[in-house]
Amino acid sequence: MTTYNSINEAGWNLDNSYARLPQSFYTKLESSPVPSPEIIVFNHKLAELLGLDRASLDSKEGAAIFGGNALPRGSIPLAQAYAGHQFGYLNMLGDGRACLLGEQLTPDGDRFDIQLKGSGRTPYSRGGDGRAALGPMLREYIISEAMHGLRIPTTRSLAVVTTGEYITREAQLQGAVLARVAASHIRVGTFQYASKWCTIHELRALADYTIHRHYPDAAKNEQPYLVLLQEVIKRQASLIAQWQLVGFIHGVMNTDNMTLSGETIDYGPCAFMDIYDPETVFSSIDLQGRYAYVNQPYIGAWNLARLAEALLPLLHEDEEQAIKLAEAELARFMTQYEQHWLTGMRSKLGVFNEEVEDEALIEALMKLMQEHQADYTNTFKALTIGRMEELAMHDTRAFHDWHASWQARLLRQPQTKQESEQLMRSRNPAIIPRNHRVEEALEAATETGDLHVMLKLVEALADPFAYSKEQEAYAELPPDNACPYRTFCGT
Repeated sequence: MTTYNSINEAGWNLDNSYARLPQSFYTKLESSPVPSPEIIVFNHKLAELLGLDRASLDSKEGAAIFGGNALPRGSIPLAQAYAGHQFGYLNMLGDGRACLLGEQLTPDGDRFDIQLKGSGRTPYSRGGDGRAALGPMLREYIISEAMHGLRIPTTRSLAVVTTGEYITREAQLQGAVLARVAASHIRVGTFQYASKWCTIHELRALADYTIHRHYPDAAKNEQPYLVLLQEVIKRQASLIAQWQLVGFIHGVMNTDNMTLSGETIDYGPCAFMDIYDPETVFSSIDLQGRYAYVNQPYIGAWNLARLAEALLPLLHEDEEQAIKLAEAELARFMTQYEQHWLTGMRSKLGVFNEEVEDEALIEALMKLMQEHQADYTNTFKALTIGRMEELAMHDTRAFHDWHASWQARLLRQPQTKQESEQLMRSRNPAIIPRNHRVEEALEAATETGDLHVMLKLVEALADPFAYSKEQEAYAELPPDNACPYRTFCGT
C-alpha cells in the first residue's frame, strides 16, 4: 500500500490515540485494494473544516486513499472490536467492513475519526466480503449531510468513491467506499464488548479514554465513571428528542449504533416520516416495530441501561451499590428527554415561555394530525408561514378551536408575532430528505451514473430552514399511488 508522506500537500494531521488502547479493542489491518477507485462525490466544505486541502484530495491520489489503496501519512489502519444487542440479542460484532485510518486533528484543535466504510474484509467480517454497494453509501452521504443541515449531531460524509468492481447482493451491484467522519466510533456496544470479553483493567482503560476524548471534566470528579454515564444519558436524551422533532426514524437502534459522543450513526434503514403516525416503521427487517417512531425514546433508555450494566464494576466495588447508582441515573433519562421534546415543540409553535397547559395544546395538534393523516413536516411549515389552507384539517371545527387556543397562547407571552415566526422558522425545516426524492437521486446515480439529481438534493438540504422558492419542489409529497415505503440495511 502506498503512503503519501507530505502532510502539507493534503493537510493530513493524523493521530492514532485509539491504537494506544489495549490491543483487545482493535485489529491492525493490511490493505484490501480495489481495481480502480474514482471519487464521485466529495464534500469540499467538510474537507476545509478538517484542515484538508480540497484540490489535493479531490483527485486521483485522494481516490486512492478513500478507496483504501493508499494511506495518508501517519495512518495506522485498524478495525475496531465491539458487541451489540441487535433487536434484543447480544452478538459479538466489530468493524466487519470498515477501516479506521486515524484521527484528523483540525486547525481548530478538534479531533475526528476518518473511517472507510466498505473497505474490505476484517477479522470481524463473519463471512462477509467487507465491501459496500454504491446506493447505500450515497444514501448515507445524503442523509448524514441532511442531518447536519438540520443541526442534529451526526457523523458526516467526506467522500464516496466507486471501486471499479461489482459485489454480489440481491444482484450484481457497483462497489463503493464511504469516507465517514465522526467525533469517535466508540459505541455502547464497545463497552458491552469490554464488559463481557475483556478484563476490568481494559474496561477502565476504555472508560478513561472516552472521558478524556469526550467528557474531560468528568476526570476531575470523585466519581468520573458515574459522570460519564450521566453525560451520555444527557446527550442521548437531547439527540433522540431532536430526531422526534423532525420526524426522523433511525430504523436500527441496536446498541452498536448508539455512540458515546452523542452523534447519530449508521444510516442503513433510516427514513423521515411523511404522514404523521407514531407507529411508523420503515425498516423491512423490523417486523415487530421495535424501532418504530413512537418507541425510539424507550429503546434509547433500554440501550443506556445496557451501557450502565457494562459500567457497573467501575461505578462501585459493591455491586448492589453500583446498581443503585446506575438506576438513579437511568431514571432521569425519560424526564430529560421529555423536557427536550416539550421545549422543542414549544419552539416549533413559536412559544418562548412555559405554561402548564402547553403539553395539552401540543397533544391536541398531534391528535388532529394523526386523525387527518397530515404530513408532519408540512403541517409545521404551514403553521410557520400562515398558510392554514394547506393543512389537511384546516376546514374542521376541531382545528379552528385548536388554532384559536394557539393564538391565545401566543398572546400570553411578551414576544411579538414576528419574533414567534422567526423562532418557528428556525425550528421547522421547510424541507427534509423526502423518501421519494432520496430514491429518485439514488436511482439516477446507480442506474445511469447521473449524479446531478443527488447533488441538487444535497445542496437544497444544506439549509433546510431557508424557506426559499427553490426548495418548494422538495417539499412535495410522494404521488398518491406510491407504494408504502420500505428501507433495507444496505450492505
